[in-house]
Amino acid sequence: MSEQARKTAEALEYLTGFGNEHSSEAVPGALPIGRNSPQRAPLGLYAEQLSGSAFTEPRTHNRRSWLYRIRPSAAHPPFTRIDNGALRSAPFTESVADPNRLRWNPLPEPAPGTDFLSGLWTLGGNGDAAQRAGMAIHLYAANADMTDRVFSDSDGELLIVPERGGLLLRTELGLLAARPGDMALIPRGVRFRVELLDADARGYVCENYGQPFELPNLGPIGANGLAAARDFQAPVAAYEDSERPTEVINKFCGNLWSATYDHSPLDVVAWHGSHVPYVYDMRRFNVLGSISYDHPDPSIFTVLTSPSDTPGLAGVDFVVFAPRWLVGEDTFRPPYFHRNVMSEYMGLIEGAYDAKAEGFVPGGGSLHNMMSAHGPDHETFERASAAELKPQKIDDGLAFMFETRWPITATAQAAGADHLQHGYDDVWQGLQRHFRA
Repeated sequence: MSEQARKTAEALEYLTGFGNEHSSEAVPGALPIGRNSPQRAPLGLYAEQLSGSAFTEPRTHNRRSWLYRIRPSAAHPPFTRIDNGALRSAPFTESVADPNRLRWNPLPEPAPGTDFLSGLWTLGGNGDAAQRAGMAIHLYAANADMTDRVFSDSDGELLIVPERGGLLLRTELGLLAARPGDMALIPRGVRFRVELLDADARGYVCENYGQPFELPNLGPIGANGLAAARDFQAPVAAYEDSERPTEVINKFCGNLWSATYDHSPLDVVAWHGSHVPYVYDMRRFNVLGSISYDHPDPSIFTVLTSPSDTPGLAGVDFVVFAPRWLVGEDTFRPPYFHRNVMSEYMGLIEGAYDAKAEGFVPGGGSLHNMMSAHGPDHETFERASAAELKPQKIDDGLAFMFETRWPITATAQAAGADHLQHGYDDVWQGLQRHFRA
């Protein structure tokens, strides 16, 4: 942890709005006016376009940013393969998809000197990174800053959900601070370095290989509700003018590759575009729910969605269960028992989740694969079935879900982990027969 990192994070300013055409310059006059690539870019900078989508994708889905940097990205030595550590990628072929309900405790504490990248540990996923389809679920545990090295992911965008300890994310486009209760989104290919705001850090990462995350359509909800575009914060330009060696690590088609530059690649002095990182405070989510009866489907809690080729069927959704009121009459208020064609991985950031009385702890997670039956445990069912149905505020927990169209195959390290909970099925034991003809 760096005291300087804390002071930097506390002083950050942001641009606001999801999907906007933002622009920012750290030095006045660094952005060219009226064109993207003039014969000579201002201040002796190099103009470079970073494309997160194909040139010809529709304007509403097109993601690209123009960067004005001290040195072009093309000026680098060859990349060489390095060890992947505990990081895995799709296709996940080392084990088979498991129909059983699975739950894990938090990751064990990392060895001293473990930074964010070294602390990434893959739980599982689906699809194929090289085909830009599917997703992966990672966890991280770190107790050191990334020093003189940066990371970028060519395989997908990274949605980072801190659970313990804050992060200072130094990206090519500027700085973001993400603390527990926030989520940060790093677009495909954007380089960044992670510094810790506390002694250690722990959390979750969704690596989205498919279409970039976007705000879901609201349909009959109308113009407002769920996550507001203006609550997403993008960085202002900030650059490093460093001539010391920096290791640049790129995740490409499932493997890590490394090259040592003679300068920091976080040297973008100005930029404009829509391929940008964001941070979002999940407590700002405008929760909508029933004010008459029945618990709504969890899709009503969707923050961001990665669409697929089938309308309404997401490659991956990011869902948050934020503080809310429950007022339904003659209603079983916790999430109902169900089986789902979608696969669900749920994590807990703080407090407790209203469908699980025990065993589901902050930093842990549960996996309910396609069509696996799940719902409230025995204790929760008995309590909710007998509760007085007065208005109830749920504000003692913050949980989230990565929901995906395909089954999630757990990695071999996840399936055999010491922190895998054995006997998870037992939470549904004791649900008695109450039928009376």
